[in-house]
Amino acid sequence: VQLQASGGGLVQPGGSLRLSCAASGRTFSTIAMGWFRQTPGKKREFVAATFWTTGTTYYADSVKGRFTISGDSARSTLYLQMNSLKVEDTDVYYCAAKSNFGTWRIQDPTTYNYWGQGTQLTVSS
Repeated sequence: VQLQASGGGLVQPGGSLRLSCAASGRTFSTIAMGWFRQTPGKKREFVAATFWTTGTTYYADSVKGRFTISGDSARSTLYLQMNSLKVEDTDVYYCAAKSNFGTWRIQDPTTYNYWGQGTQLTVSS
């Protein structure tokens, strides 16, 4: 499975942006996808995830109510709609996918099998 994230950019505080992640390859073998973010030198932080089978979504407390994760039924595209952006949302955002084998811990990046390259979000006035 190959993932490619896009949509990052410069946004003012309070603004909105939507990130996209295009998935290709054996996407049918994935059970979940998610978004993480990371500042250089820090641990990769969970943002949001969706479990394909049930459509259940999960969010970090820091983004709950502001961010919305969604995807298409073909599991080929994942989105992260980000509203009411804050300066502290500035980061490099990564999309990830979990295959259908092995343990999955929603907020643990080590349990995701596939990663896209990051896309930079900068929230600044």
